[in-house]
Amino acid sequence: MQDQSITRLSAKNSLTVGITLFSMLFGAGNLILAPMVGAQAGTAATAAMVGFIVSAVGLPILTIAAVAKIGTATDLGNLIHPLFSKVFIALVYLAIGPFLAIPRTASTSFQMLLPLLGVAQDKVAFAQLVFSIVFFALAFVLAMHPTKLNKLMGMFSGPALIILITLVVGKTLLFPAAAPQATQVAAYSTSPLATGFIRGYETMDVLATLAFGVVVAMNIQSLGLKEPQAVSNQVIHSGVIAGIVMAVVYLGMCFVGMTVGPVIGNMANGADIISSAATIQYGVAGSALVAAIFLIACLNVCVGLVSSISEYFVTTEVGKHLNYTQLAIGIVLISVVFANFGLDTILAYSVPVLSALYPVTFVLTALGLAGGSKPSTAKAWKLTVVVCIVISTAIAMRNGFAPQVWIVFDALPLADISLAWFIPSVVTFVLVWAYGAVFGKKQQQV
Repeated sequence: MQDQSITRLSAKNSLTVGITLFSMLFGAGNLILAPMVGAQAGTAATAAMVGFIVSAVGLPILTIAAVAKIGTATDLGNLIHPLFSKVFIALVYLAIGPFLAIPRTASTSFQMLLPLLGVAQDKVAFAQLVFSIVFFALAFVLAMHPTKLNKLMGMFSGPALIILITLVVGKTLLFPAAAPQATQVAAYSTSPLATGFIRGYETMDVLATLAFGVVVAMNIQSLGLKEPQAVSNQVIHSGVIAGIVMAVVYLGMCFVGMTVGPVIGNMANGADIISSAATIQYGVAGSALVAAIFLIACLNVCVGLVSSISEYFVTTEVGKHLNYTQLAIGIVLISVVFANFGLDTILAYSVPVLSALYPVTFVLTALGLAGGSKPSTAKAWKLTVVVCIVISTAIAMRNGFAPQVWIVFDALPLADISLAWFIPSVVTFVLVWAYGAVFGKKQQQV
C-alpha cells in the first residue's frame, strides 16, 4: 500500500505523471503544427521554432503553475468574481470538450484510419458512425477511473505514442528525404520568431491546462502525496516534464517538415507531411504507423477531457443532479452526435468562443503567477479582464461570422498577429493600479 505520508514523489512517479499530462495535451492538432512550421519556414525553422516553443510549451507551463499556486481553475476565476468564474470556466470546459475537441478526436482518428479500412464511398458515413461509437465507448470506459490515468497514459499509451513518433522522427533524422530549402512563405522570411510564436499560440493548450490541472492533482494524490503545497509543487513539476517532452517532440516533428516539405510542397498540411514521411521511410507500413499515432494521440486527449470535464461539473450545481458516470455518459453521447452530424456547424460557433476565451486565460495566468489579487491590485485585475473580454470577444465574433468587416480594434497594436488585446490590457492594469496607488494614499492621509 502507498505510504500516505510521503513528502515527494519518486523520480519514476514524477516522470509517469509528467508523461500523463503530455498525453492529455498532445492531440492531433499538436501533431500537425510543428511539421507545418518546418515545411513552411525551411532554413528559417530554428528561429521559428524558438517562438513556437515559447508559446506552445512555455505558456501552458506558466498556466499550470498559475493554477497550481492558487488551487484550481475555479479558485483562479473567483479572484475576479465568483459569477465570472462559473461562467468562464464552464464555457472553457464545454468549448474544448463536447463542443469542439472531443468530437474532433473521433473524426480525426477516423480520417487517418479510412485509407486502411477499404470502405466503399457510399458506406463511409455509416463506417464513421460505427467507429465513433466504438471510439467513445472505449474512451468512456477508460475515463471511469480518473485517478488511474497515470497508469494508463503515464505507463502505456503515452510511452507508446512517444515510441511511434520516435520511429518516424528517428529514421527521418538518419535518412532525410531532402535538404531544407529557403522559406517560400513571406512571414517566415521577414519575422520567423514572431510567426512561429503565433503558430504555437494557435494550439490553445493554455485553455486545456486549465481543464487538466484537477485530474493531474488527483493522480498525484493517488500516489500518496497528500499535503496541498506538496501537491501544488508536484503539479508544476509535472508541467515542466510534460513541457520538455513536448518541446523535444515538436523539434523532431519540425525536422520532419523541413526535410519532407521540399518533396511534397511546403504548403501541404501537417497530416500530409507526417504521412508522407512515414511512407518514405517505411513504405506501406507507414500508413498504419501514422494511423496508430493519430489514434493513440486522439484517444489520450479524449479520455483526459472526458475525465476532467466530468470531474469539474460534478463539483458544481450540476453535480447535485448528475454523478460522474452520468456526466461522462452525457459528454460522450453529445460527442457522438457532433462527430457525425454537426461538427462543421458546431465548429462555426465554438471556434469564435474559444478565440474569445483564450486571451482572458492569459490575464488569469498572470494573476495566478502574481500570487492572486491584493487590495492594491484587485480593481486593476478586474478591469483588465473586462477590457480583454470586450476586445477579444468583438474580434472573435467578427472573425467567425463577418471576417471581411473592419472594426475599430483592428487599429490596435499587434492586431495583425492576433494580439490586439495585449497592449490595452497591460495599459489598463498599469493605469488603474497607478491611480489606486496615488489617490488611495492621498485618501488615507486625509
